[in-house]
Amino acid sequence: MEDWSSVRLCDVANLLLSGVLFFSPWLFDLSTGAQMQTASIVGIIIAVLSIAALAAFAVWEEWLNLMAGLTLMVSPWLLGFEDSQAMTLDVAIGMSVAALAAFEAWYLLVSVRSQPGIPSLRIEKA
Repeated sequence: MEDWSSVRLCDVANLLLSGVLFFSPWLFDLSTGAQMQTASIVGIIIAVLSIAALAAFAVWEEWLNLMAGLTLMVSPWLLGFEDSQAMTLDVAIGMSVAALAAFEAWYLLVSVRSQPGIPSLRIEKA
């Protein structure tokens, strides 16, 4: 994967989203506390995973990015956010990161299965 394919562009998009997430408490004047800590911690995790995927790709990085995105989506309810702007931001960025990671994992699965010599998992009807 030396070319800039859709998979690499997904990792770059996740890296940009993690930057927005990390700096969101200051960019959007969000309240301190759980909102700020969640944005900072999950933003760093997504950034590290995206940089790792760009440097040396492995499928497990996409699964971890998917889990980070899903965690970010449910964090406003789990942590009881009172700031609706922080809730909207976390859910939107979490959905985007999770969707990009899911697309990337699916794309890799499909591309591996379409290579010659790889057995297909299709069930044929008799």
